[in-house]
Amino acid sequence: MNPANAPADIPASLDQLRGLHLPAEAAGAAQGPVVLAIALGFTAALLVGLVRFLRARQRGTVRRVAARELAAANALPPGPRRVAQARLLRRLARTLRGDAAASTQGNAWAATLDGLFATDFFTKGAGRTFADGLYRRDPPEPEAIDAELVRLMQRIGA
Repeated sequence: MNPANAPADIPASLDQLRGLHLPAEAAGAAQGPVVLAIALGFTAALLVGLVRFLRARQRGTVRRVAARELAAANALPPGPRRVAQARLLRRLARTLRGDAAASTQGNAWAATLDGLFATDFFTKGAGRTFADGLYRRDPPEPEAIDAELVRLMQRIGA
């Protein structure tokens, strides 16, 4: 192009050029849905985090209460201790699995407890006393039962 044919609207130097930018209508149309999507995603992430936090806190609360009640029961003499521990196990089963699970008896109760704690302590171990021998005069291995119950209570909600 020669200078004689140059249009009048072409700037004479590069200093007079302005920077690149989107047209006004293009920026406004895309911004609304993008901002809304970001806000909805952030809100959904907050809700998921809140639900997970509340569930973890609830499980922790059940664990703390059970551990506290078990410590109080372990301070009792041997006979009343087993009864208090059995009551605690029934309440835990009712809280975590419902009334139907807490109302089982005998072998079904031992299986319910094993399922609740993911163990075989109540069907095959010394914990069998909670299913069929709660009121015996000489419970088998009282220290082993107490120690195992403490260990199992720490696993609640884990």
